[in-house]
Amino acid sequence: MIGFWILSILLIASAVFCITAKKPVYSVVGLLVNFIALAAMYLTLQAEFLAVMQIVVYSGAILILFVFVIALLSSGVRPFDVGPDKAPRIAIPAILFGVAALGIIVVTAIRSNPAVVKATGQDTGDAFAFGSVANFGEALFTTNLLPFEVTAFILMVAIVGVVLIAGDEGPGGVVRRKKKRAIEREPILKKERAIR
Repeated sequence: MIGFWILSILLIASAVFCITAKKPVYSVVGLLVNFIALAAMYLTLQAEFLAVMQIVVYSGAILILFVFVIALLSSGVRPFDVGPDKAPRIAIPAILFGVAALGIIVVTAIRSNPAVVKATGQDTGDAFAFGSVANFGEALFTTNLLPFEVTAFILMVAIVGVVLIAGDEGPGGVVRRKKKRAIEREPILKKERAIR
């Protein structure tokens, strides 16, 4: 029960941080913490498959998509300033967080919740038990098919939008060919207008 309250406070705090962060990269880090805490919450419910999918799909794929979107939106604005090396300062908190996460996973594995098995009469390894692959697939492709497809469409629209917004400039602010030709032809057009 204590683990549930710790994870729920961490989930709420990371969600608030994700929304209120001033820099988009900090929001992505807050979202990563939120996804990891949610995966730990799935582990406490003995839904190991959902926990692994939470890490692989959301923490792995969706967050990388968000990082690419942020990189594309900020490309061409100006060169990045190289600041001080912050890696040494983050080593100790990262190690502490990793040890704490490992401890939570070990405690959850040791104290596997027999109340869930007793209440449902099924173990998570059984077919169609809560958190099993069959249960997840049935819920995703029957009951929740429309929200799943709408989410995929929204992500695709976001990617196309970012590519269009990034538009005329390549990486590092390099003007692409069409715009470069137009810029090169502009003095010639001005001379022609002046002659007329």
